[in-house]
Amino acid sequence: MNTAASENSVSKTKLDTKLLVGTLLFCLFNKPALALADDAQELAAIKAQMRLLAAQVEAIEQRQAKRQGLKKTQTALAGKGRHNTGLAGGKTATAALGSGPADPAIRFSPDTPPASVAQAGGLPLRSHGSGTNPFGFEWLPASQEVVGHPRSAMDLASSSPSSITQTSVDHLPPVFTIGGISVKLGGFVELSNIARDSNMTAGPATAWGSFPYANNPNHGLSEERISAQLSRMSVLMEANPRKDIRLQAYIETDFGGAAGTSNSVQISGYTPRMRQGYFTFTQKDWGFHLLMGQAWSLVTNYSKGLLPRQEQLPAVTDNNQIPGIAFTRVPQIRIGKDWHEKYWLGLSIEDPQGTVDASTFSKSCSPNGSSFSGTNVPAGYGQSGTSCAYYQNSGGVLLNSGTHYTDNPAPDIVLKAAADTSFGHYEVFGLGRWFRSLSVMPGESTTRKHTHFGGGVGAGLTTPLGTKKLQLAGNILAGEGVGRYGPSLLPDTTLNSRGQLTPVPEIIGSLGLIGHPSKSVLLYTYGGVETAGRKSYMGNDGHQYGYGVSDLNLSGCSIEFGSCNAQTHTLASLTAGGWWHFMEGHYGSMMAGLQYTYIRKFAFKGNDGFGNSVSPTTFGNTVYVTFRYFPFQ
Repeated sequence: MNTAASENSVSKTKLDTKLLVGTLLFCLFNKPALALADDAQELAAIKAQMRLLAAQVEAIEQRQAKRQGLKKTQTALAGKGRHNTGLAGGKTATAALGSGPADPAIRFSPDTPPASVAQAGGLPLRSHGSGTNPFGFEWLPASQEVVGHPRSAMDLASSSPSSITQTSVDHLPPVFTIGGISVKLGGFVELSNIARDSNMTAGPATAWGSFPYANNPNHGLSEERISAQLSRMSVLMEANPRKDIRLQAYIETDFGGAAGTSNSVQISGYTPRMRQGYFTFTQKDWGFHLLMGQAWSLVTNYSKGLLPRQEQLPAVTDNNQIPGIAFTRVPQIRIGKDWHEKYWLGLSIEDPQGTVDASTFSKSCSPNGSSFSGTNVPAGYGQSGTSCAYYQNSGGVLLNSGTHYTDNPAPDIVLKAAADTSFGHYEVFGLGRWFRSLSVMPGESTTRKHTHFGGGVGAGLTTPLGTKKLQLAGNILAGEGVGRYGPSLLPDTTLNSRGQLTPVPEIIGSLGLIGHPSKSVLLYTYGGVETAGRKSYMGNDGHQYGYGVSDLNLSGCSIEFGSCNAQTHTLASLTAGGWWHFMEGHYGSMMAGLQYTYIRKFAFKGNDGFGNSVSPTTFGNTVYVTFRYFPFQ
């Protein structure tokens, strides 16, 4: 037995020696970075769990305090004291739950307070309103809020309604982390009921410039649609390699695509599309900002600074905004500089797609009998022969083959300066554009390239009117060849007598009032206008060509099934609506919206065929009733 015990002791000693040696080898040869990464992930998970526990403790204490009839101040002080001592021992708990992690590869967003009940999902479902819920939900009284109720990411008392038209993912806590990258989810599920008094066979984005004249049988034929196409999903990925550096990537998508297989007959199979997809680099100490990808144009009005997701977008439901708002969402490269986050300067190089009106050039041409068809351009007064112009092509690989793309030689350039002051946000900008065409001149057999410059200047503001509960927001853009930046899509250019693209003069502007009677209600009204000037020439045949011509026979515009080729001069609109954020909790938020838009369209004057002046006009009414569920807010 002594021999067996001795052998067991020797075997155990050998085994312990092997384990010790193996452990030492593992520690020597294992990569320290992996250990640090595991520690960082574990630390992030522990912090998330601590926040959740803190939120649950606070929720229980609030319910107990409410039952006992304690005052708000007593409950808040008692709750704060218990949290600081119960979790990690006073100040140590606050430090542990703060935004400064031990590993610099993991940083929490400063927008996420550690003991926020709503962010951690500790509060039961609440509703902005009065009454009793038979299902056990806790209704929030209209006159006061639940003790400890945090500032919601859907707070409609903010100075900008972008939380409605975008998703406010910046104010949400990370859902999870991947290494040193935090991932936040945003978006909403929407159901809209759209009613128009003229049938446009359109989804939840109104083609404002296409409201029909009386000659069209769709004029006065009401249209009603229910759509969930604008349901949206967004992802914000964020990393902070250093305290002064922030990296972000943002992707936003909806179901506004309409591929060839999309229909509403049996299955409403509308396709996802990219709304935004970009990454940003910020160096805080230098005030340097870089954006690359698809985002709102720098032309768009902003509510603060010139940073993405801070656009002053109107709080409307319609996905095509409203007439008078200047905007696009395009691929771009943008650099910016701020001085103490008060003064801003940005330069953006953006995708240059343009629009052309060639409605008065009805014939096509093929020089030398070629298979390439262009637009026939009649000679101007005193000239001889006709030109053949080429200015666009159908989409190729990874582009829409059913859409024409213009042949612009250079990107649009936007330079904007902005200032944030105690009495509002103000900005001014300049826009430069280039338009190119090919033409075969009279008597020639080869093409010539022609490039014309366009662009304009603009300004915007967002300012309180004596109180934070009422804001004034406005924008204006004036120039030549800027129609693409308005939702009515007035033409950027037309053709001159030599087959060259020539910019059309235009003005785009809007003014809106945004009211915040409470944190749960937002009201708005906007007025907007888009107008185009004349850009035409007199042909050697005595007729006018181009845009804004005055010798068209427009007598059929007021007769059903009559012929009407009127060119749009002005679109004016008036929009009023509101949003009610009526429910929120750890199950998300619910909002309801009601919007009405009136639009009036005026055409350039023509004649009735007998020398009398004719001024065609039409109008339209659109009503939206919308519900949105925000599962992450």
